[in-house]
Amino acid sequence: MGNDGGSIPDRRDLVRNKRKAEPVDKANQTRARWRFCALSKRRLQEPVVSCALGKLYNKDAIIEFLLDRDVYGDGENICGHIRSLKDVKTLTLTPNSAPVPPETEPSERTQFVCPLTLREMNGLMPFVYLRPCGCVFAVAGLSALRSTPLESGSEPEKDTCPQCATKYSHSVDSIPINPLPDEEERLRELLSVQRLLEPVKKSKKRKAAAADASAEPPAKKPAVATITTASNSLRSTLALEEAKRKANMSDAVRTLYTDIGTGRKETFMTRGTFTRYA
Repeated sequence: MGNDGGSIPDRRDLVRNKRKAEPVDKANQTRARWRFCALSKRRLQEPVVSCALGKLYNKDAIIEFLLDRDVYGDGENICGHIRSLKDVKTLTLTPNSAPVPPETEPSERTQFVCPLTLREMNGLMPFVYLRPCGCVFAVAGLSALRSTPLESGSEPEKDTCPQCATKYSHSVDSIPINPLPDEEERLRELLSVQRLLEPVKKSKKRKAAAADASAEPPAKKPAVATITTASNSLRSTLALEEAKRKANMSDAVRTLYTDIGTGRKETFMTRGTFTRYA
């Protein structure tokens, strides 16, 4: 019971230690990164795309995100760097055609393999994709087919994709898939530098405004002169009509109006009162 004089509580009874954090299951994390879309968390299904950071997405999930950036709650944190479909590359993946063991569930089977080594793309071996063509290979298989420098100290010639024969540069166009945190941070910094070097694009409205400002239409000046001439003509016509109207007034009607120039006398009773002017 306690606090009744029969027992003395000690520190273990009064202070509760902070619960230790549960250990993270790295196997489940690896399985989620290589078999499921990083955005929608659904199982990867072709067409599969990847960004400059090497993350894997279902293409339909990226399209949904671009149409409505709030459709996924953590979308901005995961792929906020993706501005359009030009920022992702559709991957050319090789399906895993190996037979499924009887004790393995179909959902647990690795979907894709390297076309060179037939190693499964499950996170146990590093994989890369080539930026120009999107073909995916294991690093070990692709490195074995790389071109070597012609001479010591010279730059190596461009390599050829072993699957589609597209030319690529290994140092620039080889993007690691699901890289380690340090490598992902390096790719993020490289992406920021590349975007700073991009030319600034003017919108269509700004281009149209600049074109209108630089080329003034020649019809504006004649239009101003025409308006001035028409205004003078209208003023003359109104003055003639007013003169005719006053000429046809009777004496009784004419006495209702007083010209501004007349020196009429005012008293303190009539000063400031309303008087019609011609």
